Amino acid sequence: MKADPFDLYGTRDAVTPQVRLRAGKLEVDLANGNLRTIRYDGIEVLRAISYLVRDRDWGTYSPEIADLKVEQDDDLFKVSYRAQCDGPDDNSLVIDVMILGQRGRLDFEAKALSQTGFETNRCGFCILHPIVGVAGTKAKVEHVDGGSKATQFPDLIEPWQPFKDMRAISHEVVPGVTAECRMEGDTFEMEDQRNWSDASYKTYVRPLALPWPYQIPADQPVWQKTSLIIKDSRPEQRLAAKEKGEAIELHLGARTGTMPAIGLIITPEEADASLSAKSVLADIAPQELLFHFDPGAGHDIEALKRFAVIAATYPGRSTLEIALPCRQSPASEAADIARQVRSAGFKPDAIMISPSVDRQSTPPGSKWPDCPPLEEVYSAAHSAFSGIRIGGGMLSYFTELNRKRVPDEKLAFISHCTNPIVHAADDLSVMQTLEALPFITRSVRAIYGTKHYRIGPSTIAMRQNPYGSRTMENLSGGRIPMANQDPRHNGRFAEAFALAYATSVLDADLECLTLSALTGPFGLIAGADEPTKEGGRRPLSNTVSMLAALAGGGWRECISSSPSRVLAFASIGRTGSQLHVVNLTSQEHIVDWSALRAAPVHPGARFALPPLGIASFPLSN
Repeated sequence: MKADPFDLYGTRDAVTPQVRLRAGKLEVDLANGNLRTIRYDGIEVLRAISYLVRDRDWGTYSPEIADLKVEQDDDLFKVSYRAQCDGPDDNSLVIDVMILGQRGRLDFEAKALSQTGFETNRCGFCILHPIVGVAGTKAKVEHVDGGSKATQFPDLIEPWQPFKDMRAISHEVVPGVTAECRMEGDTFEMEDQRNWSDASYKTYVRPLALPWPYQIPADQPVWQKTSLIIKDSRPEQRLAAKEKGEAIELHLGARTGTMPAIGLIITPEEADASLSAKSVLADIAPQELLFHFDPGAGHDIEALKRFAVIAATYPGRSTLEIALPCRQSPASEAADIARQVRSAGFKPDAIMISPSVDRQSTPPGSKWPDCPPLEEVYSAAHSAFSGIRIGGGMLSYFTELNRKRVPDEKLAFISHCTNPIVHAADDLSVMQTLEALPFITRSVRAIYGTKHYRIGPSTIAMRQNPYGSRTMENLSGGRIPMANQDPRHNGRFAEAFALAYATSVLDADLECLTLSALTGPFGLIAGADEPTKEGGRRPLSNTVSMLAALAGGGWRECISSSPSRVLAFASIGRTGSQLHVVNLTSQEHIVDWSALRAAPVHPGARFALPPLGIASFPLSN
């Protein structure tokens, strides 16, 4: 039976199908006018080449495409179209595109023209290199002045641009095959998109040190071109690649550890709804409740009183997450919040504190905003909340933590969040962010060593935008970058994504992982107007409940022969071990677990894992 798109994605909005284009060994997917998953001889060379236009809040325009023409034969393909972006005040931008694919070469050319003038933060090409198999490998960068430099793609995540003033970059795809990406029409630079949990290195147009937003003048064309040139010196052969229908094999690995505690975030806006859902909270049984408190947003002692009531009814631990306004001295502000906490009868087990201003990102070349020294903030927290664990880091994302590394001597733990729809929101891009998570956690460990480490709240929808003045409204329920609501949160997509997220960060030895709220748009319980099953609970509640039940137990690595499609791990508990498997795709996959010593709970050594499906099986000792 074919899966219902609404069950999978929380929406029945159809995704525009991709068009597969081939020219010899070169193969690309055409999606919404841009190129995805650019392969040579079956190996991904580039993750994407896109022509993007962003607004003043870094939101991405969805241009209207017209006059699309696609021609293809065995050795060549051509694509042409016209795209139009409509901005505020009746301003518009028209882009004429030509794409040409030949054996070993790909050219993507675009000319943008506005008759009105057009404001943008960025307009031009974005080229994505993959990270798996590329991170830490050699590269050669040619600069705009004609000079070149032998270098390498960063292994640990670079906080700033690893390469600037770029004209071209080349790397070895496999022995005997090199790929050169050449950019014309402007000055390009690269940023390490793993900062935002994107699974790519991004080469983009217009250096961030230049002012933005900027104006494209009326009637002045903007021309750019990106070319991918493949050189193959191998004897004629085809690389061995797994067929799509081949079973995905699972093997137990050597790495082991302890499952993290699971948290849920509760905001003042959702406090009453959370209290009303205390029976669901007891059933989910997370180990930690993370209470968000932001005086700058009007949160006051009444919010703390509601927090106190919720905490008193629940046996788990509680952390108060404070966005410190820093309008006065940190000491006076922290002391005032502490007095309110005591008056409210709230007794949190830990404090996570960060200056409110640090939730906004400081891009390269920008002036850092005024902020008290973090040592002063943390000392103030220790004085105000004597005897309580104090944590620091960022209320926003790893990007901000990597760029502003906090002094951790006085901190009991480090914390940050992630968000998978900062730059792109299609299903493939969101799932691919899972590849970046191990790089993020390894980079944190490289900076902060064995310090206790927490992640979250990390949800598909964006709760706060560090890169603009607002998150994007999503009233139509689309797949929109930086949106404050995402339809997939209501479907099995979120259930699968959360389990895959937890699997991807097991190696980090996390103290706590928070993947949702209890109620509201980020919650486990659906709104009254949302059609759901299981008594109003979203499918995501299944994953969070299972992870909470596994917290504190052991885990063992499970290696997948195709980790971009299926991930797995083994849990080790008092009553035995279990295998947990998750499908990251919209296709059914056959999973072969014959290499595991499995109890005979399933006929044969293989089973079918449905689209975005999750399965758990007991393992024999």
